[in-house]
Amino acid sequence: MTATRRFMNNLFLIGYRCTGKTSAGRTLAAKLGWIFVDSDRVITVEIGCSIAEFIAANGWAAFRETERKVIIRLSEMDRQVVAAGGGAVIADENVERMRSSGKVIWLQASPHTIRRRMQADAGTAVNRPSLTGQGSLEEIAAVLDERKPLYAGAAHHLIDTDDLNTDEVVEKIIEIIESDLKTDPAG
Repeated sequence: MTATRRFMNNLFLIGYRCTGKTSAGRTLAAKLGWIFVDSDRVITVEIGCSIAEFIAANGWAAFRETERKVIIRLSEMDRQVVAAGGGAVIADENVERMRSSGKVIWLQASPHTIRRRMQADAGTAVNRPSLTGQGSLEEIAAVLDERKPLYAGAAHHLIDTDDLNTDEVVEKIIEIIESDLKTDPAG
């Protein structure tokens, strides 16, 4: 497998909840002619319930182990845009797998933007259980502070999505891909 082939295997979108991973991922995959995969969606299909229900019954450690197994499988596939769960970067193995399987792009947004997007998303309560038990904005800020170094360490590139719509995010990702291929065709 050549380095270029390895680069073109997958694109992983990482970042906190509601930063645009799923919406941008779907659009990007369609433009590339690739498969779109939302790792949290794969997990819910496998566990047979919502993430919130699974965590309430089994705890965060069991969820993270399930997530780890899904990331391993996804990183072994080809030509996909993967919206990774917000906490996928917590496990070093996940980061290593994603980075070795393709490019990792961190979609970032401010706590206020994330909170606004979460409030507008009807599925937030079911699909996005509380991580700390704090209030919404406080929780977002605390978790972002904790995860920023993890996202930064995992990502090949960063895009701030605060003031961008989905098409603009996708355009920036495509620019990154094209630039990477021009500056380092070996990946």
